Amino acid sequence: MQYSKLVDVYVRLEATTKRLEHMHIISEFLKEIDVDDLGTTILLLEGRIFPRWDEREIGMASKMMLKAINVASGETKKRINSEWKKTGDLGTVSYNLIKKKRQSTLRSYELTVKKVLKNLRDLAAIEGIGSVDKKIQLVAELLTSAKPNEAKYIVRTILNDMRIGVGEGSVRDAIVWAFFGKKLKVKYSKEGNIIDIEDREKYNRYVDAVQRAYNITNDFAPVAEAAKKHGLEGIEKLEMSIGMPLKVMLALKVEDIDEGFERCGKPAEFEFKYDGMRMQIHKDGMEVKIFTRKLENVTNQFPEVVDYVKKYVDEKRVILDSEAVGYSKKSGKYLPFQSISQRIRRKYDIKRMSEELPVEVNIFDIINYRGKSVVNDAFEERKKIIKKIIKNVPKKIKVAESIVTASKKEVQDFYKEAINSGNEGLMVKKLEAPYTPGARVGFMCKLKGTKENLDLVVVKAEWGEGRRSKWLSSYTLACMDKNNFLEIGKASTGLKEKREEGLSFAEMTDLLKPLIKKEEGKEVILKPKVVIEVAYEEIQKSPTYSSGYALRFPRVTQLRLDRSPEDISTLKMVETFYSKQKK
Repeated sequence: MQYSKLVDVYVRLEATTKRLEHMHIISEFLKEIDVDDLGTTILLLEGRIFPRWDEREIGMASKMMLKAINVASGETKKRINSEWKKTGDLGTVSYNLIKKKRQSTLRSYELTVKKVLKNLRDLAAIEGIGSVDKKIQLVAELLTSAKPNEAKYIVRTILNDMRIGVGEGSVRDAIVWAFFGKKLKVKYSKEGNIIDIEDREKYNRYVDAVQRAYNITNDFAPVAEAAKKHGLEGIEKLEMSIGMPLKVMLALKVEDIDEGFERCGKPAEFEFKYDGMRMQIHKDGMEVKIFTRKLENVTNQFPEVVDYVKKYVDEKRVILDSEAVGYSKKSGKYLPFQSISQRIRRKYDIKRMSEELPVEVNIFDIINYRGKSVVNDAFEERKKIIKKIIKNVPKKIKVAESIVTASKKEVQDFYKEAINSGNEGLMVKKLEAPYTPGARVGFMCKLKGTKENLDLVVVKAEWGEGRRSKWLSSYTLACMDKNNFLEIGKASTGLKEKREEGLSFAEMTDLLKPLIKKEEGKEVILKPKVVIEVAYEEIQKSPTYSSGYALRFPRVTQLRLDRSPEDISTLKMVETFYSKQKK
């Protein structure tokens, strides 16, 4: 398929902010695509070069892209930089400059979606001496062959900054309407817009089936292909693969033990809530892979965990859900997440770090057993499997501490035990519940005595003054609402001025600088990638921020390298905390 057809869709998507229009545009487009091009097109529609579970990176930031545009257009770097500062978008810059050059010198070459994706993926394979120049040349060749609008979106795809507003929900619903729309009884307005669906039960079944398939594959491409080839039956047959991470199940917060019983029934399981790093562990024979909550492969950073799984998990093929928690070698007490977070990015001195910052792996659920999914089995049945296959070795790997009870008094005593051991509180789990990948469910809850902090993404920052002038030291924070980031306040406290003292302004600056999209005086606009945990005094209503709320006295407590922007606190959570705070 010609890349220009996909670019036409990009243009239409960018011209509207309405989610239903996005869904309609994408669904009509998907109907036209041959199945051979469908997977490639879905990936590029999402602005992706590799699926979410694929850890390869192309290694091109804005400055390298600036040089590629310089080579392709023949324009000076000074002029390109000037245009970039004006627009804040190198995609628009490439459009303007390629258009100008094409009018005088460039011939038009026909690009296909497969050709574009192949060339972009080739960037990830370029390594070693001269790799920067080779990457610049490869992108420049692609831009030279591209029409102006094609160049614009090629640049945006490389920089992961599409600006077309396509989120997971839009793609999911577009797949439903593209391949199952004719089977749904739909009412339309005179203008042709959908106003009602008569058979809501059938519609919800299709949505749930597509969502389930996506949650276990982390890739809409095979889901769309299965829907187009084999319909609903094809989607329902899709299964998880050991070695390929899937989204984990998430919990809701309850205020007290009574609410925990109300949501999860009596009796329920109460389990230590560890302040650690979520680990999804895949074992296939003697091969072990470890993934974070945001699907990042951290197997190399935790070699001791690989050894524990090989030695103490008595099953060849499994996917386990767990929490790795740091502990003090002197006291044996559990330590907060921040104590082991630095291990996630560690590439050198790994053995020394594993000895200095040891972790204990607490297994609390199983997703795949003997190569087959067990997500539909009741939690109490899954727990029986865990107890059968895990050999408990304290301070290495063990089944998470828990009790099953209907007694409030027993829960109170167990809660005290959890806190005294250095944990955050308890998890509450319904015994009959399935495992729902990717969902925040009401049958798994967290019970904490302290106020819930928020996980927020940094969308803007400001250069400091005086001795902080070399650092980005004030951060504008955002929560999530339907794939949109809504600002909720600014934070500048909680960080250190010296790296060795903890999370520092220097470390945050190192993380944020490559994400700068545009500078406006002292303020910089960022790609929303870095997630931080934020404490606050209270939540207030506010017209200042797009969320409608503001945090009073926000303070950065820790960096959450294990979490992606899609995992941050939602506007609904903020509203819930606000209403409970008033009570």
